Amino acid sequence: MTRGTSSQPAHGGAGHGAVPGRGTGAGSPTAAAPRRGRKAGRVWSREFALFFVARAVARLGDTMLPVALAAGLLQHGYGAGAVGLAMAATAAAFAGLVVFGGVLADRFSTRKLMIGADLVRLGTQALAAALFFSGHVVLWEICAIGFVNGVAGAVFQPGVASTVPRLASDVQGANGAIRVAESAAQLAGPALAGLLVGFAAPGGVFTAHAATYAVSALCLLLLRLPPPTPGGRAAGHRHRGTGGAAKAFRSDLAEGWREFRSRTWLWSVIAVWCLYMIAVWGPTVPLVAAEVVGEHGARAYGLVNSALGAGTVAGGLLALRLRPRRMLRAGAIALFGFAAFPAAVGAGLGVPAMAAGAVVAGAGMSFWGVMWATSVQTQVPSDVLNRIHAYEVAGSLAMMPVGQALAGPAASLLGAGHVLLAAGATSFVVCVALLAVPAIRGLVRADAAGPVTAAIPGPVHPDKG
Repeated sequence: MTRGTSSQPAHGGAGHGAVPGRGTGAGSPTAAAPRRGRKAGRVWSREFALFFVARAVARLGDTMLPVALAAGLLQHGYGAGAVGLAMAATAAAFAGLVVFGGVLADRFSTRKLMIGADLVRLGTQALAAALFFSGHVVLWEICAIGFVNGVAGAVFQPGVASTVPRLASDVQGANGAIRVAESAAQLAGPALAGLLVGFAAPGGVFTAHAATYAVSALCLLLLRLPPPTPGGRAAGHRHRGTGGAAKAFRSDLAEGWREFRSRTWLWSVIAVWCLYMIAVWGPTVPLVAAEVVGEHGARAYGLVNSALGAGTVAGGLLALRLRPRRMLRAGAIALFGFAAFPAAVGAGLGVPAMAAGAVVAGAGMSFWGVMWATSVQTQVPSDVLNRIHAYEVAGSLAMMPVGQALAGPAASLLGAGHVLLAAGATSFVVCVALLAVPAIRGLVRADAAGPVTAAIPGPVHPDKG
């Protein structure tokens, strides 16, 4: 169900220094090289607009899916544990395979990979719609469909990181605009899903979700990525020779891992994020869905999720205006607000109070997301960006299926309310841990010493799509 950097609860690295993969990033010649022929600070163009629409429509579908899963499975006699397992199937496949997707994205056409992934998910969600319309809903089949979606997402996701800086010279502005669009979609998506559940049953939501993949694929089909910057390595140049492809693939994985672990601020965030996924995000998504739908109905859950979307719109707009020198420190401070969401639901407050907590949570998560995505895209050299992004996404999401799978048993043992209250408390611990790491709180934005264009990564791989 993951479609892009900014649509994830995910979380940057240095540019080239004297030693490859090391250095501060801010003064790195490769990471700081401006893109030729770009207007300083430019965001909007025909190509970026197409990508923008693809991301917004994709997010609209993704925010409808939890409502459909929760309402559909609950209607067929399954509980919160089943909802968690269905979500975990997608997350597990995605987290386990996205690293390989990063290698593919650095070797082949990212655009064609993303189009293919969208078409696969168009088919799987159409199949899910048919199952729910027919009334033949078996949990393992829904989990299998989710697993295939996760595999497709693992192929799609890595290319998003390198696409944004290729389309816009103002990377933070582009990420902020995409975040606002995705957040507006999140504002409308759950409410729309609630209406569809009421009038067309869960199968109608899955049909609409399948249609969003079709629109995304069409936008990407019309998209033409700019020509590569001179100096970029040709995609596929390591395929030659007997047995060369397999050896080069392993070499690419190893190179990506070396680049990843050489950046203390990057792997430190991911290490902290593992705790976040297990104890905060993992249980929050299925348990909030089950609690709100069970106590107040699918429409109330749609309202709460729309409030979360309103908060993320506010956070994205704030990220468009504020340009902190230490982006991750500012993002971690904003992230304190997320605790309000699981805490409000866990405390059994009314729908208005839960919606208010969701607004605060969404704003904090959205601001953090823009700060994180921009840090990764501007401080990592472009020839390894897709792999680095894949490693950070895999690491940040690796524990989410664990948290989702444990949500049901933990709720049965302790009560869903207590688990959600614990998630709120742990969210505070995570923010304190992020701020306690010097490499995270002290990371200076890549363009701090010059104009916005100085933050653009250097050479990019040719895209044959």
